[in-house]
This record gives sequence, structure tokens and C-alpha cells, in this order.
Amino acid sequence: MSKVILYIAVSIDGYIADDRGAVDWISEQDENAKMEDTFTPFFSGVDTVIMGRKTYNQIVTELSPGQWPYEGATTYVLTRHGETDNAENIRFKNMDVCRLIEALKQESEGKDIWICGGAEVARQLISSNMIDTYHLAVIPVLLGNGIRLFGTTDQKIKLEMVGTKEYNGIIEMVYSRRNI
Repeated sequence: MSKVILYIAVSIDGYIADDRGAVDWISEQDENAKMEDTFTPFFSGVDTVIMGRKTYNQIVTELSPGQWPYEGATTYVLTRHGETDNAENIRFKNMDVCRLIEALKQESEGKDIWICGGAEVARQLISSNMIDTYHLAVIPVLLGNGIRLFGTTDQKIKLEMVGTKEYNGIIEMVYSRRNI
């Protein structure tokens, strides 16, 4: 069965974007240091990407204008503005993310489902304990404020460490949900 994976960069103090919503701080590491590509092997195991409308807008206007970076996967963009015209492999949905995940998991036994962002989407899934794997790239910066990844939840979610990796000051931590 497909796993739901939150693969995301986060500051040491828990933010996924600064107070302007920008993520340029993610790439402000030492240019001369060796970087490791952990995204390509991760993405090869994904066939579905889920994101909010703000994340989608940031990708198409700032991060990758003119070229969709997630070719080969079906992307669902969650929006409150009503569903708009779908593009090839990009589907706009005005629905609850938890219901979407449940439907996608029942449809097929494909590859994994990547929760790309943003914070609202991630928080809903976290509070419903629907994230199977947390893959966090902790960037060595304290933002002080911005968009927090984790909010409050009514339950304790127990995790177990799957692995860690360190390069250029970045620490990637991978945890899976413990089924007790």
C-alpha cells in the first residue's frame, strides 16, 4: 500500500518558510561544500504529489516558472477557490486532504504519496495521524518567525527513527509512524 510521506525542509526552529513566505534560505549553504542529492531517489518512489494552492503558486511563479518540476507524477493542488481547469497531471481539488488521501489509497497500490506542502495541508494530516513517514531536512538557520510546520494536536504521535544523514550542515532525519 502507498505510504504518505512528508518530505520537507525546515529551519532549526520549526519553520518551513520565512515571514514573507519565502524559502530562499534553504539554499543558502556553503556553495563549495559537497551537497547530496537525496531528492532524486526519494522522488523515484513517488507517483502522487499533494500540495496547497500557495505552494503551487510559489512553484510556478518563483521556484520553477516555465517548467513543472514534478513530471511523471500526478499532482493534486488543494484549493478553497473552487476547482479550476486541470492541466496534464495537475488536478485542482476543493476537498478535505484527509478524504483525498483515503480515496487515493483505495484507488490503487501505486508508489508513495508525497506531501510537498504547505503547512495547512501537513498540519491536517499530522493531526489526523495520516503521515506514515516524516523526512525532514533540517537547515542550519533560525528564522525566528514565519510559517511553522507543526501546530498543536490532541494526540501524541509516536515515531521511530529510520535514518539520518548529514551534509553541508544539513541534517536529514527520517522517522516512521509507530503502529502500536
